[in-house]
Amino acid sequence: MQNANSNLTPAPVKDPVVEDILQTYQMLSGSYDEMCAGTKQIRPHWQYLMNSLHAMGHDELERRWQEGRRLLRDNGVTYNVYGDPQGLDRPWQLDPIPHLISSEEWGHIERGLIQRAELMSLLLADLYGARDTIRKGLLPVELVASHPGFLRAIVGVSLPKRHRLPLYAVDLARSATGEIWAIADRTQAPSGAGYALENRLVISRILPSLFRDSHVHRLALFFRTLRQTLASMSPHEDPRIVVLTPGPANETYFEHAYLAKYLGYTLVQGADLTVRDGKVALKTLDGLQPVDVILRRVDDSACDPLELRPDSYLGVAGLTQAVRMGGVSLANPLGCSVLENAGLYAFLPNLAKYFLGEELDIPSPQTWWCGDKTACNHVLANIDKLVIKRIANTPGHVSVRGRLLSSKQRDLLRAQILAQPNWYVGGEEIFRSTTPVLVNGHVEPRQLVLRSFLVTNENNYVVMPGGLTRVAASADSPVVSAQSGGLSKDTWVIASEPERELTLIPETKKKLVIFEGHGQGELPSRVAENMFWLGRYAERAEGVIRLLRAVLLYLADPYDFVSTKNHPALPSLLRAVTYLTETLPGFVGEGAEQRLDNPREELLSVFLDRNRAGSLASTLQFLLNAARSTRDRLSPDMWRVFSAIEDELNRLQQQAPKEINEALQVLDNIILWLSALEGLSVESMTHGQGWRFLIIGRRLERCYNTGQLLRATLSTVNEDEAVLLENLLVVTDSLLTYRRRYRSYLQVNATLELLLQNELNPRSIGYQLEQLSNFIATLRNGDDTPYRAAEERVILEALTQVRLADVDALAIFVDGFRKDLDQLLVRLWHLIPALSDAITNSYFSHAEQPRQLVKLEAEHEDNEL
Repeated sequence: MQNANSNLTPAPVKDPVVEDILQTYQMLSGSYDEMCAGTKQIRPHWQYLMNSLHAMGHDELERRWQEGRRLLRDNGVTYNVYGDPQGLDRPWQLDPIPHLISSEEWGHIERGLIQRAELMSLLLADLYGARDTIRKGLLPVELVASHPGFLRAIVGVSLPKRHRLPLYAVDLARSATGEIWAIADRTQAPSGAGYALENRLVISRILPSLFRDSHVHRLALFFRTLRQTLASMSPHEDPRIVVLTPGPANETYFEHAYLAKYLGYTLVQGADLTVRDGKVALKTLDGLQPVDVILRRVDDSACDPLELRPDSYLGVAGLTQAVRMGGVSLANPLGCSVLENAGLYAFLPNLAKYFLGEELDIPSPQTWWCGDKTACNHVLANIDKLVIKRIANTPGHVSVRGRLLSSKQRDLLRAQILAQPNWYVGGEEIFRSTTPVLVNGHVEPRQLVLRSFLVTNENNYVVMPGGLTRVAASADSPVVSAQSGGLSKDTWVIASEPERELTLIPETKKKLVIFEGHGQGELPSRVAENMFWLGRYAERAEGVIRLLRAVLLYLADPYDFVSTKNHPALPSLLRAVTYLTETLPGFVGEGAEQRLDNPREELLSVFLDRNRAGSLASTLQFLLNAARSTRDRLSPDMWRVFSAIEDELNRLQQQAPKEINEALQVLDNIILWLSALEGLSVESMTHGQGWRFLIIGRRLERCYNTGQLLRATLSTVNEDEAVLLENLLVVTDSLLTYRRRYRSYLQVNATLELLLQNELNPRSIGYQLEQLSNFIATLRNGDDTPYRAAEERVILEALTQVRLADVDALAIFVDGFRKDLDQLLVRLWHLIPALSDAITNSYFSHAEQPRQLVKLEAEHEDNEL
């Protein structure tokens, strides 16, 4: 066991800068402090960092940290907090002061981590294979069988020696005596490596010279090894590797998308995969593509609804059978969550001697499993001195510190233990060490946990230097968890000399292989649908903003605006707001007259009410949701646009505009970001299938919106039609085009020609339909079907009606109503949704989740293997 050795023992320091730092740093009594030894001493490997930060000064450090927070926000680094009233996607919390570990101490920790990973790998193979540990009495059968992570369906499935446990993570804590303890093992889907990488990118950018001069060990070797290991898990030379995620609602979804993009893999959900003839395939628009390796982020039991958990919608039906048949490799293998059993800690010392012939270099706190009668009696007698927890993480059950419970609570806990002793352990409480955190301009200590990550290579394990450091949310909190509001830190392992820079992709002399990955051939239908709706929501939001902006301009001048009666064109525009947003009754249903006379309240609701379907706030929220579902396909610049839109939306929810001018400014800001998004999508995205569906969604939505606008404003004659036409052209961003094209007074027939038929005007209905026709033809390129598809027939019908229309005849009205125009727009109003449905049916998958036809029964009793 590594203790507070010589490299952690500081020499006396008389530096006035150090003394100034320590004056306000109040160490926690009873805890080991990572930075300080005594009240006037800073450990040697911390001195350069703290002197540099002190020399930088508070103002400069704060300025740089503001830049760091901006980077995190722009990059969309988030962590989903379940049950948070603020909703999903809480910004990732990072402290600007890195956590430091000396290179000498890290060498000892690294060896202990590799030893523990090898032990876990051997134990996993034994539990699903020979089970010698149980036969020889090293492990109680009840402890293993009662843990939900032990999957009977996996018993007997052979694990390749090199890849029994490809990925492994362990949470480390230091006790008051300076010893390092392993307090939790993470095996089934160890998370945090992506966050550690993002932390490194941010901190190294805001403290570049300090990072360089500190000779920090780099992370690239770990991720390069990860790629090589995953590739080696398949017999094929260039395997297809996917990252299986539960979806955007998962707490670490950002990391799933981030790693998929960083490593160059396809991000998939369970519905994107299928099992055929014992092999896993990716469902793409171009058919089924074989999958060789799955880097999974879905829990064991949720991976297969047929054999494991029938209520799971996250997994792949038949995946277990595919694993049995060797049709796919998983990192990590199914069933490995049995290693997260907290009861194992009571038996690990003997297991280490059995498998390795060694003592554990990094042991776990002393643990008593209550399934053993003697151990249970000890736990019950010392419940006020121990940490009590269940052997598996289950909803509604958390670790409890017996010393913090009342007498009544302890009695209740004793009763729960006696009712299910196999499910409980009591463990020695570790008072974790503290590390400095920047809080309101000063430094204070917080308890920390370090999660270290390992990946197999050809012969052994490679350890990420440092890992993900997490600290408690407050100085007096013993809970270290992102779900509880904790912070994270970049972790620096300090070397004595600079480390050679590495890139993620190693040099190779192999022949270049071009993958279609994010282009033509590997687009899951789910992703295509999300891209389609991303385009629709972006265009819908832009159309609503342009219309709201035109209406609000009427209301901006209180001296000019008294009532809608003074502005004959305004009621038509207000009704257009309701038709375009479909926020009935609005300005057309019951009570419309009162709302037309005083439209402010209704307009603000259409603008700001996130809970109202069709409102601008609701549309923007749907846009952000679609973006999250496709974030592995979006460039950093595009994600910055979405982050800016989200910031504007959050500000609106926190403080609604009080004046019309404030609302107009917000609308201007959002439409600027939406315009940037459109430009980036055209100029920066590869023009593959994903991009095509994005543009198809835009064109279809613009076609629908323009038709709604024309019908709401021109079907009925307005007494101030010139003003109405001008506003209509402003909303469709076509006023300048009209003036250059016609150089005349505003006329209905000319406006209809420009907005309905002109296929050179990117705002016209004709242009949208012509573009849709081209895109659909491209998607169907290579299809030998001798007849037109449903979507092609709908487009042809709509485009023909628009092209054959006589705009002069459409402009004619009888009794104040343009019947021919209204009938044409009604036909389009039916055809555009029909086109959307046809595209959905042709390209997007809506298969039902497979279900068990009969209940699977275990062949043995619960306490047998």
